Amino acid sequence: MSDKKVNRPLSRPLNRRGFLLAGTAGLLISQPAAAKTTFNFVGGLGSGSSRSSYRGKKIVSFRTNEKVGTIIIKTSERRLYKVLPNGKAIKYGIGVGRAGFEWAGTAKIRRKAEWPTWRPPAEMIARELKKYGRQLPKVMKGGPNNPLGARALYLFQGNKDTLYRIHGTNNPATIGKAQSSGCIRMLNEEVIDLYNNTRMGTKVIVL
Repeated sequence: MSDKKVNRPLSRPLNRRGFLLAGTAGLLISQPAAAKTTFNFVGGLGSGSSRSSYRGKKIVSFRTNEKVGTIIIKTSERRLYKVLPNGKAIKYGIGVGRAGFEWAGTAKIRRKAEWPTWRPPAEMIARELKKYGRQLPKVMKGGPNNPLGARALYLFQGNKDTLYRIHGTNNPATIGKAQSSGCIRMLNEEVIDLYNNTRMGTKVIVL
C-alpha cells in the first residue's frame, strides 16, 4: 500500500472513508522462500499484542449469485469467502484496515507474488517515524519476518493497480482484527492455499 490516491473507474470504484491510502504493500516482487532479513516487524505496524481467537479455515454454506472461484471479503466479519460449487464456500479469517483505512469495491487479481519484497513508500516511512518513532527500511526482502508474509495477490481495477493486496502476515495475532493499513491479511499457510487455488483474473468483492 502507498499513500497515493486510487484512480477511480466508472463502474463500482473503491470507496475510501476519509483518509488517503497508506498501507503495508508498496511495490511487490517475487523472492525465494530462503530470503533472509535482520529487520523484525513482529508486533509492529499496527499489529496487536493479544492472541487471535481464529482457529482456521472451514467449508461453510454460502448463498451467492457470483461464479465459483469468486472471492468475497466481508470486512465487518473479518472473513474472506472463496466461492465453491453447490452453495458452499471456504471461509478464511482475515485482518482488515483499521479506522480511517477501510474500503469497499470490486477488483480483479492481475498479479501474484511469492515471498514478496516490501518497498514502503516515502510517505509511509515519514509517517511511521513521526507518529510511532519507527524507522522503516527502504527495502525489505521477502522472508518470514517480512510483514507481507508468504504470498501476495494484487488487486486491480481494469489496468490500474488499486495498491491494495491480499497477503500473508508475520503476526498471526492480527487475524480477525482491524489493524492493517487497508490490505487484507491472512495466515501464511492460508494465503498460500488461496494463492495456489486462485486464477489470474479472479473477481474480488470487498464489502
